[in-house]
Amino acid sequence: MERRHPMRALGLAVVLSMAGVPVAAEAASLRCGQALVADGALKTEVLAKCGEPAAKNFRTVTDSAGSVTPDRNTGGVTTERRSVTREYEEWTYNFGPRRFMQVVTFENGRLIDVQSAGYGSE
Repeated sequence: MERRHPMRALGLAVVLSMAGVPVAAEAASLRCGQALVADGALKTEVLAKCGEPAAKNFRTVTDSAGSVTPDRNTGGVTTERRSVTREYEEWTYNFGPRRFMQVVTFENGRLIDVQSAGYGSE
């Protein structure tokens, strides 16, 4: 049986994050000049701090789930289906050729993710 050392893992995560290596469970945040926006920020806040993005993409995802419940009155079952629609918006910020572009994802108007893309352009 392998023993795990939580302090060793924590120390490694701290060293990696100090070296600029992304660590799992890192919160989404975006630095725009001196301003910082983080998880949960509204689109209006990001727009005010970072300006207009170079590109915007929209997508809608609909998930459906069903459940089956015994019906005591008839001895049969009742089937129920529910659909949940989520709206996603991705904004791409181009900070120039010496910095990575940043793709900011909003779900229902709130910041949920920030990913680095390739180097920007002039």
